[in-house]
Amino acid sequence: MRKLILLVTFIIFTTSIFAQFGAPPRLVSPEIDGNNVTIRFRAPKAIKVELNGDFLPAKEVGTPMGNMLLPAPVEMKEGEDGVWEYTAKYVMPDFYTYTISVDGIKMLDPNNLKVIRDGQNTTNMFIVPGEKSNAFLEASDHKGTLSKVWYPSKAFGVERRMSVYTPYGYGETNKKYPVFYLQHGGGGDEDAWPTLGRACQILDNLIAQGKAEPMIVVMPNADPNSLAAPDIMDPLPGPSIFSLGMESDELHSGGAYTKDLVEDIIPYIESHYQVIKKKESRAIAGLSMGGIYTLYTTARNPELFNYIGVLSMGFTPGRDAKAELKPVKDAGYKLYWVGCGESDMAWANAERLLKGLDEMDMEHTYFGEVGGHNWDTWRVCLKEIAPLLFK
Repeated sequence: MRKLILLVTFIIFTTSIFAQFGAPPRLVSPEIDGNNVTIRFRAPKAIKVELNGDFLPAKEVGTPMGNMLLPAPVEMKEGEDGVWEYTAKYVMPDFYTYTISVDGIKMLDPNNLKVIRDGQNTTNMFIVPGEKSNAFLEASDHKGTLSKVWYPSKAFGVERRMSVYTPYGYGETNKKYPVFYLQHGGGGDEDAWPTLGRACQILDNLIAQGKAEPMIVVMPNADPNSLAAPDIMDPLPGPSIFSLGMESDELHSGGAYTKDLVEDIIPYIESHYQVIKKKESRAIAGLSMGGIYTLYTTARNPELFNYIGVLSMGFTPGRDAKAELKPVKDAGYKLYWVGCGESDMAWANAERLLKGLDEMDMEHTYFGEVGGHNWDTWRVCLKEIAPLLFK
């Protein structure tokens, strides 16, 4: 009783202090009203406040890769009490990110606690509900479990970290599950697919709806220059693998990573989880850099995976498509899935992959109803390929 009285007294005291000194109320930001989204930011002494977000109108912007249509910053308008505001109208249902720039200094929206990280960059996020984005929301029930797992890596000679999703009901019985090895792209890490890719939410919803088989999803740190996400451990010393050039054998082999995947990660999963240890129950996919690793790994270990997915990637000009695909064809497979839109900067590579599959008379599924080289594309790809696995 005494503790309760003290707590009530503290609340009354602090409330009176805030009222006395006029502490401003917390802003509602973002405010989602149907398809209109309003962002608010309190900065009474600011001269210029801009909003940067992937839900804003696109403009043609010059980049090192040529002119591209990219969302352009917009100026927010100052209202009462130094509150700056901008309303974006007709925002389609989807997953979005944004930051705010105050007099040239980039910062997060302090009124939105939903913050995600993409490599070294952090942004706020929100979801506009709708037919497309409902799969990105938390499932109403029957949610799976996401674990951050440290495992011994002989390839690196040290422990590394990966993310592992187990479906609802895992471990309650002796049931064994198939495994989907899902790789991120350049600049990503083991947190990329669970956060930016909404992998757990997508799988939870698809499984709950009976559209996908219950499966374990392993999301390794596919960056050979790091052992874990940068907020956990600093990158390894030395140059990035990207500095070697797109045609480098070391880039395509992933350095020590693909060796780690085959000799360390898969054996660890199959000795620590209730899994079906057969080719028919293994799938692998990757986006961009992870797509390169998928091509390399399946060509050299065609006996491991029955389901193969390449997202926003294909063969770079110096690779021999037929030589890389022949081992996969000879070993046999159940699904070869390619997801890439024509506006994707990796489209030329994907074209070479598709041409190679046609010339090798290899059955495959192509999905091109996506946009550019971004997470909007890869979330949709995951939603499309997952229901096709382990059928």
